[in-house]
Amino acid sequence: MRFGRVLSTALLLLGVATAPAVADSSPSPSPSGDDSAPTRAGTSFRTATEIEQGTRATASGSAGDYLYWSFPADAGQRPTVKATVKLPEASTRGASETWQVDVYDGLRRRQACQYGAQTRTAAQDTATVELSCTLRTVRAWSETWADDPLPGTYYIRLTATGLPASELGLPVGAEVKVDSKDIGGAAAVDGSLGKPLVPGIATSAKESDDSGSETSKTALSSIEPDDGWTSGWWSDRWVWTGIGGILAALAGIGGYALTRGSGRPSRVPPGV
Repeated sequence: MRFGRVLSTALLLLGVATAPAVADSSPSPSPSGDDSAPTRAGTSFRTATEIEQGTRATASGSAGDYLYWSFPADAGQRPTVKATVKLPEASTRGASETWQVDVYDGLRRRQACQYGAQTRTAAQDTATVELSCTLRTVRAWSETWADDPLPGTYYIRLTATGLPASELGLPVGAEVKVDSKDIGGAAAVDGSLGKPLVPGIATSAKESDDSGSETSKTALSSIEPDDGWTSGWWSDRWVWTGIGGILAALAGIGGYALTRGSGRPSRVPPGV
């Protein structure tokens, strides 16, 4: 009975201690009605419009254009990119259209989608096309030869493929949103990057030197996760490792208590 009470108390304390850690591991989405949500898209990697996760960005463009956005993704996250394309009037289109969304990492390597409708063909009378791409879990560290997603900036590219010349330039509307699932310690690795893969962007800041002449200075991407880049040694895997160690110790104590017996039998005289 005493061992059962000790075990129950220990499990209760562990549950109270780990509840905040588990609750904090789930990301909080940004409000969808944010007035600062971008309303345009870039036309290349260098001019990609920066968006935060959880923010719904919109843009207007022309059929045949490449539309680019960029967003930050940290270790332990599994990003999902969703895009909606509002097509031109059916009367102005002569055939079906195929749209595709691609995601690239900070090294501009195209990342494979675990699942999702990355490419879809819309019939002539279709008003909208919905695309999605769920990436693999971002790793804190990887071998140089591997193609694993790493912490840093990710690029979204949205475009139509195989359009006839008569449909190029027709007005379209686009809407993109990125959400992530926090995988946590299940995706933890023993290593971390020195710096996240956040490359420079096209705009450069002008600064004056001592002689008064202006020089160009590369401006790095300003986006990062709300709580900063957390790639490092800590993950909730340490919490569950500690829980396992405590439970193993309690199991050892319980096994000893069950097998040691009740001591010397009363019928055995002392000194025997």
